[in-house]
Amino acid sequence: MNRNEACRVVPLGESAVVVHLGDTVSEDLHREVQALTRRIEANPFPGFVECVPAFTSVTVFYDPFELDLPLHETGRMDYVQSLLETYMADIHGTPEAEPLVIDIPVCYGGGFGPDLEEVASINNLTTQDVVRIHTAQTYLVYAVGFAPGFPYLGGLDERIAAPRKPSPRLAIPAGSVGIAGTQTGVYPVETPGGWQIIGRTPLPLFRPDQDPPALLRGGEYIRFRQIDAAEYERIKGAQS
Repeated sequence: MNRNEACRVVPLGESAVVVHLGDTVSEDLHREVQALTRRIEANPFPGFVECVPAFTSVTVFYDPFELDLPLHETGRMDYVQSLLETYMADIHGTPEAEPLVIDIPVCYGGGFGPDLEEVASINNLTTQDVVRIHTAQTYLVYAVGFAPGFPYLGGLDERIAAPRKPSPRLAIPAGSVGIAGTQTGVYPVETPGGWQIIGRTPLPLFRPDQDPPALLRGGEYIRFRQIDAAEYERIKGAQS
């Protein structure tokens, strides 16, 4: 690809390639990630399976036996790269999706957020300050991964940044909202983890019986909203 020096295509086995669009995480670059993803998904080539967008790249999976490979092409990788160059040629002409902001209700502190006081202490704040700052931001979902439906979010205010716990917990409840360094995120399923847990949402982020199973997708935005324990139980009950 000739778009810029930072843009490159790297093979990932025999049935996928990774398109690196740059090296610096930013909302502008991520918009290009989403634009390329939308363009490929709207006009899939023969053999296309799926796109997996990330912070600065798009992984494109394909079935090598279903490619409409011209006779003059010497290899599948070269052919797929030439296809991707075509998609990239007019990436800025791809209509931008309307930003979707999803409300995530969270009950902070107590048994729902056992590390809220620690995060406050680390930053010389009150627990109310941490909640106020955490709910004041709009967070971009850069990618979904690690665990099914886990959102990698951008936009955490550095005033409430906190290091990972020295010893990870063996089980973090599903819906737990945590902070690790300058990132915040939500555990969609119960899993071990070392993030500082400040609250929990009653919304299921991973729903294996639905299509799509993940509540959030890359390119969307979320905003956390504080609720009390009674509303948590009400929303939780409505999900079952």
